[in-house]
Amino acid sequence: MLFDCERLTLARRLRGLRKNQLAQAVGTTPKAIGRYEAGVQRPEEPTVRRLAIALGVPVEFFQSGRSPVSMDGAHFRSLRSTTQIERDQALAYGRIATDVVAVLERLVDLPEVDLPEYPVSPEEIAGPGPAEAARLTRKALVERAGPVPHVVRLLESHGVIVLVLPRAAERVDAFSVGVHPRPMVFFNPAKGDYWRNRFDAAHELGHLVMHADAEPGEKIVEDQAHRFAAEFLMPEADIAGELPARPDWERLGRLKASWGVSMAALLYRARTLGIMTEPVYRDAMSALSSRGWRRQEPGPARPLEQPTMLTRALEVVEGAGTDRDRIAGEARVTRADLDLLVPRR
Repeated sequence: MLFDCERLTLARRLRGLRKNQLAQAVGTTPKAIGRYEAGVQRPEEPTVRRLAIALGVPVEFFQSGRSPVSMDGAHFRSLRSTTQIERDQALAYGRIATDVVAVLERLVDLPEVDLPEYPVSPEEIAGPGPAEAARLTRKALVERAGPVPHVVRLLESHGVIVLVLPRAAERVDAFSVGVHPRPMVFFNPAKGDYWRNRFDAAHELGHLVMHADAEPGEKIVEDQAHRFAAEFLMPEADIAGELPARPDWERLGRLKASWGVSMAALLYRARTLGIMTEPVYRDAMSALSSRGWRRQEPGPARPLEQPTMLTRALEVVEGAGTDRDRIAGEARVTRADLDLLVPRR
């Protein structure tokens, strides 16, 4: 078997291990692991088997084959609060997801990728670019005024792969990759917040539309995606007349229910549109904090918007006689990892 050194790196990152931890598990040194991963030295067959056991993958996982898809341009949320290992692990899930998608695309017709591009300079600090990009994107994708009924379904219907991050990578809020042939968006469901996840989805859509050539992680770029999401979910033309100039909680609660955005997002929108003054906004956010509403806002909970495209694709494939074990084998991922990425309904 031809040993692919990059597949070893992928498996180690998938399990969130440092080189010294893997070395300890297989009875070798971190330097040896580094040589295996760099392709300087090929591990002996017994070592390959121990690596497979330690990483919870079949030996065939290390077999060379399809060229890896680069995740170098991924846009992460909460970049400062996550570790490199956590980001590497999340990206490793993205990598194996591309292998699963590649197999499924040979068997079923997924929606055509149909996203507009409206590049905004990563140096534009306070200009109208993000809001204009959001208005044009809404016109291209939504074709109606008012609230967006289901953001995840909208992304999937335009060919975006949307996946929920496994809990192992739960400190990563969300990230997106404009990867070929399909863009991908990953969510973190850990906080179980319907309104936050919808805003995350719109934020990542902003990256896909505006930032194909921007350096990921820059504060200005993240702020642009934030402003895109605000205009995309709460268009100025539709919502400006409804927002209060003062923190009218009952009214904000009604707007939250109808627009599918949090009260915090509504306050932010009222401030950025100049409807609410800066001092009033600050007082309102302080009130949110003192009431414990920054952690959990009042009102009934809602189930998260869940992606279904890949789940439906797997159901179609299974109905035609190709079970999940075979899909996992062809994608060279474990069945457990496939089920984590694409759970059954």
